[in-house]
Amino acid sequence: MHAVSIHLGVGMEKKEQTIKLKVRNIQKLYDDKIILKDISFDVMEGEFLAILGLSGCGKTTLLRILIGLEKQDKGSIYKDEKEISLLPPDQRGMGIVFQNYALFPNMTVLSNVEYALKRRKETKKTARDTALRVLEQLGMSEHLDKKPRQLSGGQQQRVAIARTLAMNPDIILLDEPISALDVTNREIMKRELKEIQKKFHTTMIFITHEQEEAFYLADRIMVMSEGTIEQLDTPDQIFRHPANSYVKEFVVAHLEQKYQSLLKCTGRLDNEPKRVE
Repeated sequence: MHAVSIHLGVGMEKKEQTIKLKVRNIQKLYDDKIILKDISFDVMEGEFLAILGLSGCGKTTLLRILIGLEKQDKGSIYKDEKEISLLPPDQRGMGIVFQNYALFPNMTVLSNVEYALKRRKETKKTARDTALRVLEQLGMSEHLDKKPRQLSGGQQQRVAIARTLAMNPDIILLDEPISALDVTNREIMKRELKEIQKKFHTTMIFITHEQEEAFYLADRIMVMSEGTIEQLDTPDQIFRHPANSYVKEFVVAHLEQKYQSLLKCTGRLDNEPKRVE
């Protein structure tokens, strides 16, 4: 595996990072329409990468290709320097958390987490022990016997994440997992996702169309538009040095507008210094 020097996060020192996932020249077409055009990027070991873009930009298709739910028309995917492009999803060492959580409504919280482990032919005792441990770490021990309908949206999200973590994947993919939550639970889950990543030291790739989510959660952000990568960098560098007019409008101008609105609401707008271009 190759080690490279990369700057992750504001105020963090440069350090040697190992490339966990390498994506090269991915292309995908639907009915002769290009959905992904020559996509290439690396994801570092333990990194939280956000893929940010509007609906239809290709980000969810890319996620499905990474885990093997769809096949690319061109290009290769490598994990730990081994090509996984042709492997089925269960052999890629990745887990995925879907937007709708995909919990079994007739199963309890504990059974939902155990189920994936039993399908992997874990013994009944090992599956239960692993499920109990992960659910305890995510603060769900008191809800073990509840069905999904008895849980809040945030609690259902924790169960979905616990089910993925229990499989001990090398990489976790998250497909807009908090977009369906209300504002309060969304803010709570943003904090919890960050804590989960720190606690489990897991490499995560997070799909979102929300600029604030990407900037709060990610070590680096990959901005996409119309099937191409517009910019891949740290939040600080993207904000200070947008690569083109699209990034400046879609990311920087949007965040500045939100910031100005907050200042206006708190009565501090007139005292705030202007950003230097």
